[in-house]
Amino acid sequence: MTDQLDGSYDVVVIGGGAAGLSGALTLARARRSVAVIDAGAPRNAPAEGVHGLLARDGIRPAELLESGRAEVRGYGGRVVTGEVNAVAHDHDGGYAVTLGDGRTVLARRLLVATGLVDELPDVTGLRSRWGRDVLHCPYCHGWEFRDRAVGVLASGSMSVHQALLFRQWSADVTYFTHLGPPVTEEQAEQLTARDIRVVDGEVTALEIVGDRLAGVRLDDGRVVGREALAVTSRMVARAGFLTALGLRPAEHPSGAGEYVPSDATGRTDVPGVWVAGNVSDPRAQVGAAAAAGVVVAAQINADLVAEETRRAVAARRDSSAG
Repeated sequence: MTDQLDGSYDVVVIGGGAAGLSGALTLARARRSVAVIDAGAPRNAPAEGVHGLLARDGIRPAELLESGRAEVRGYGGRVVTGEVNAVAHDHDGGYAVTLGDGRTVLARRLLVATGLVDELPDVTGLRSRWGRDVLHCPYCHGWEFRDRAVGVLASGSMSVHQALLFRQWSADVTYFTHLGPPVTEEQAEQLTARDIRVVDGEVTALEIVGDRLAGVRLDDGRVVGREALAVTSRMVARAGFLTALGLRPAEHPSGAGEYVPSDATGRTDVPGVWVAGNVSDPRAQVGAAAAAGVVVAAQINADLVAEETRRAVAARRDSSAG
């Protein structure tokens, strides 16, 4: 089901994942007119289930979003399929949001919850296994691959840390140095102490047998058997449409990639534009992203209440003066 867009809303939510839908739900329950514009490309779509989400552990990502959309609609919110191409200031101090098909809608406030894109190492077969047996987060996938042969592909400054984390779930962890940064003496000592095998050489391809990861092939022809491969992706915010407002992604302090900076309430440097979820916090899991959506939505509502109160006071004064 896709709702129709009206001309204007109190809040337009760009992005229909956990953060965006949670924000929209909170705003709709606050009796705000709200529309969610969702491009339909959730980051966790390849995963079999969402894990670590209280009372919903293991739910399929698509099922979780279907339930969320129904809840938003149940309170009068709109959920529209579409991709935002541009955002511009309008004459009333709000924003005009233009979709790829030419539709335009006005908003007093924007909640951007478009998430991020994972940039992965250029290894043959890796992208197609992403979210299945090519992993990034041990808290999301570690239990499912407990006590199995896990590889870690060095692809960033956090790769050794990632290997040490996955060691919590399996005693059979192999660290592939690949094209990653050199292992320091301290890191080498840590890996050895935790019985994590280190394999040097560039990884060129994944070996797939019967739609399952079977091993990792190196440039010298060796194949090291593995059932899962952990990779540190570079996470890049989906926020290109904000550049016209002067709002550009920045390098995340952790080195994880790019994000859209904001204060603790989700407020950006552009008045009326707020962010929540992975677009502002690359490391947030589904539960954290959903919680951020609720928190930011409450802040947006409070901001609108303050604006409406200022206008009401001004109108009362004008009336009294007349």
